[in-house]
Amino acid sequence: MTDSWLNKVNWTHDGLVPVIAQDKDSGAVLMVAWMNRDALKHTVESGEAVYWSRSRKKLWHKGEESGHVQKVHEIRLDCDEDVILLKVEQKGGIACHTGRHSCFFKKLEGREWVSVEPVLKDPAEIYRAAQAVVLEGGGK
Repeated sequence: MTDSWLNKVNWTHDGLVPVIAQDKDSGAVLMVAWMNRDALKHTVESGEAVYWSRSRKKLWHKGEESGHVQKVHEIRLDCDEDVILLKVEQKGGIACHTGRHSCFFKKLEGREWVSVEPVLKDPAEIYRAAQAVVLEGGGK
């Protein structure tokens, strides 16, 4: 299979494209992240969302530490071919590292940002197992 379909994407000068992860059932926007060619290719091949971490400079399989993977049901490219939309099933119902369903939990009320979505699970519980591995020298 040829990878020519990847050439259709208008990648940024640094080889990235913004990606919106949307709940396939509710339509809620869960998060925004970045992909490079490898991340998009791995996403297509695995059926689960794989992103590019700009801070860590490496591929990031969503849920690799938390278990909250995103099963991809549909991939779309916008009209300018510079934004990707993933319609996903969010395993565990938590997309945000803060333990919330969506990363978009702050709402502007007047001139203040107010958290309007509940924490579904304490992040310390979500990442405890991953932290234990790192502390024991098994991570990174």
